[in-house]
Amino acid sequence: MMKNSMTHILISFILLAVTFSSNAGQIAKDNPYLMIREVAEITFNRFAREQEQIQKDPNILKTIVREELLPYIDYKYAAFKVIGSSNFKHTNKAERAEFVKIFRNYLVTQYAQVFTRYKRQEVLFEEPKNYSNKKILAVNTTIIEPGRDPINIAFKVRKNRKTNQWKAFDMVVEGISLLDSKQAELSSIIRQKGLAYVGKILKEKAERDIVLDNKNSTNKIKQG
Repeated sequence: MMKNSMTHILISFILLAVTFSSNAGQIAKDNPYLMIREVAEITFNRFAREQEQIQKDPNILKTIVREELLPYIDYKYAAFKVIGSSNFKHTNKAERAEFVKIFRNYLVTQYAQVFTRYKRQEVLFEEPKNYSNKKILAVNTTIIEPGRDPINIAFKVRKNRKTNQWKAFDMVVEGISLLDSKQAELSSIIRQKGLAYVGKILKEKAERDIVLDNKNSTNKIKQG
């Protein structure tokens, strides 16, 4: 059940366009609602343009994620959330810094693999609300795909105190949090075998090639 839930979360995480463009001048980074709308169009347009190259070399998806998604994901905050407060005090600064780098690359590979499922699904965005006094908020969206029930997603973002700009750190799909699920999966392993051990596991997964399955009508996801 957890594996299926994680698959749906990751699919939704990408489809919802947690895909922030490196073309920062065109993105309303101070407005989380408009930002999501704008980056969706920019990123999906690029994805469509490079479909021919992606079919030849699926690892191009990693490049897209690094350039369009990663600069606007607070992967350090996300990595620390995965470590968890109970394990955090048992790690040192050097261990955490190394884990953040590994977790960043792991996210690139995971999101790139999920990107193989992109088929121009329709995304409905929540109308902007007053967020002037907010530091963390959730932007509600719905993914519409023919033949499936709508998927309700809350895209969680936090405001950087120094830059006053927003970055993504979590996605909650039908009540299931990506970070909470990953933390639940790894917390006991970190506690029993240490952060370096978990980092080694994630590093191996981060180095996997992206795989397209063109034999079926939809692409399979290699979850890990």
